[in-house]
Amino acid sequence: MRRPPLIAAATVAVLSAALLAGAPARADLAQPAQVSANPVDYTPHVLEGTVHALALVGETVVVGGDFSEIADASGKNRAKRTSIFAYNLRTGAVNALATRLDGMVLALTAGPNNTVYVGGDFKRVNGVAQRGITQLNVADGSRVEAFTARIGHSDVRALSVSGPWLYVGGTFTSINGVERVALGRVNPTTGATDTAWNPGIAAPHLDRAKVEDFAISPNGQRLVAIGAIEHAAGQYRAQVAMFDLTPAVPTLVDWYTDAYSARCLAGFDTYLRGVDFAPDSSYFVLVTTGRDSHPKKTCDTAARFETAGTGMRKPTWVNHTGGDSLYSVSVTGSTVYVGGHQRWQNNPFGRESKGKGAVSREGIAALDPVTGLATDWNPGRARGVGVKALLSTPAGLIVGSDTERLAREYHGRIGMFPPA
Repeated sequence: MRRPPLIAAATVAVLSAALLAGAPARADLAQPAQVSANPVDYTPHVLEGTVHALALVGETVVVGGDFSEIADASGKNRAKRTSIFAYNLRTGAVNALATRLDGMVLALTAGPNNTVYVGGDFKRVNGVAQRGITQLNVADGSRVEAFTARIGHSDVRALSVSGPWLYVGGTFTSINGVERVALGRVNPTTGATDTAWNPGIAAPHLDRAKVEDFAISPNGQRLVAIGAIEHAAGQYRAQVAMFDLTPAVPTLVDWYTDAYSARCLAGFDTYLRGVDFAPDSSYFVLVTTGRDSHPKKTCDTAARFETAGTGMRKPTWVNHTGGDSLYSVSVTGSTVYVGGHQRWQNNPFGRESKGKGAVSREGIAALDPVTGLATDWNPGRARGVGVKALLSTPAGLIVGSDTERLAREYHGRIGMFPPA
């Protein structure tokens, strides 16, 4: 299919009245109100590197990234942990998970029977060859030997279990020797590739196709993949592709947008970084980098899209940072949390500056899901490269990053804001 011309996305300021109804909550993700701006004091610390991924397995928080040493909440008791560790959600106590990986962890998702699926750029797990993806016992970090999935090369950046499948996204070109470019799914018990579904992700004008992130709607019906994507299932898609998961073999949905057709700063193969669905599956929010603060583009923004509808879709609202990157998003129903290294929100007229109407929000912010405007929640954090992971849990919002200051307190790369 011929590539259509680049078209800048229009910014939509206000949600229509038809969408004002509240959404039912999910107990494992939704939060009925905005969290406190004062983080708890009992979370452990990551002493260097970056936290890239978070998952909740029962009452255990699993943390992944590119670090090698951690400490308990007091900072006095240190332990070596390479790229992954775990702690109790309610107490912060570090558990015995101590897997040996030879690369960083970029993705985590809960598995059955107190296990966790792990994705990243590693090649060996506890000395055993298993590239890019593995399943671990949370209690001690041992491999689940029955799960033998592996990717051909490069990395895994997103994982999620839905129905009878484990979905996998990243920069790979094969899973278990079966050609799958950037997106596929495997049996969650054995790791065997689903040979029936090939999403057909392609980027012929780029160096490689890449799924930077994906999200599956809580009702299990839709998957939204973002990244270096130009085509999916033979159809043109500008960095965003939506699949219907209800058939036995998923299909590409006739839902697309030109909001991400415009170029940002040269050198970005994709400027999309994170996606998350609302608890009621009715909408999702995308966050971007791009280093381009034009008010009619979606570089360095958070944007809401409705799941329903077909054909060309426009964002319901767009919130601009004014030129600073957003990397992560968590939609809780009551609030949309975004993290990055932003200095401002509500800033469509900023040019690496605070434009008219902008509000200061250093490194983390909460947006109203209806209007898209920043709320008064403003704990702040040391900006660094940015927040790479957000996880909403029944105990609060967990933040993973590369810095040590959260709400003017010391929290080494991990912190949690409890319910207000």
